Amino acid sequence: MHPDIPIAKTSSPLAQPPWCGLGKKLESSLRKAVYTYDMLHGVDKLAVALSGGKDSLSLLYMLKAVSGRGMPPFELVAINVAGEFTCGAGVGQKFLESVCASLNVPLITCESHRTLETLECYGCSRERRSLLFAAAKEAGCTTIAFGHHSDDNAQTLLMNLFHKGEFAGLLPKIKMVDYGVTIIRPLILTEEQLIKEFAKTYGFSRITCQCPVGQTSKRKKTDDLIKDIEEHFPHARTNLSQAALLYGSQKANHAGGSMAAANGSSTST
Repeated sequence: MHPDIPIAKTSSPLAQPPWCGLGKKLESSLRKAVYTYDMLHGVDKLAVALSGGKDSLSLLYMLKAVSGRGMPPFELVAINVAGEFTCGAGVGQKFLESVCASLNVPLITCESHRTLETLECYGCSRERRSLLFAAAKEAGCTTIAFGHHSDDNAQTLLMNLFHKGEFAGLLPKIKMVDYGVTIIRPLILTEEQLIKEFAKTYGFSRITCQCPVGQTSKRKKTDDLIKDIEEHFPHARTNLSQAALLYGSQKANHAGGSMAAANGSSTST
């Protein structure tokens, strides 16, 4: 039997070590990011923004797997922002409850009241983060992990460059001084394709975002643009993400961690 395919059948998908192949590669990528950017120093209780999509679920599984294995143990708390149009709305609450129960991770649910008339990515992102920050602090967590990967970073770099004339991607770790929390992105070195393959192997690869504006957003159009560029420059996506990490603006670290700087114009969890 392939070592990356779980033997036991559960009511919800469960990914946990020991593993090799996809799981080992994903864990190695996450560990490298955590150590490179000192993401978990002094963190004994960590919140995870859990939309229920492949990125945030992979992040939750991996953080649970590495806790106490080669690093100090830390307690996890999952926070989901529910609502008719919020990202991940295609995932039922029972599904998330089942996943978190299987990992022995508490699940906190916040409610977004966005309507079709008020839908737009930037405002929705700000509302979602405000809800996440408040819930995390109430749960005793001052550090929140988001599931942004290297593809998100490449997209954000181009969006900021084209929209604001700034060479700035997603920061791996940023202290949001005005909000009293720190954001970390442990998957920032991980390619989305690896996450897709991992999610497919463990049975949680599914289209979850049912937002009516999702497929016409600036982020989606930017991703399509990168695909076109890759036809001529196959490594463009990887190089963009690496350039953002090496040379991208650090102004957010010197401006009190403003919401706009951390958002990178538009983000997903």
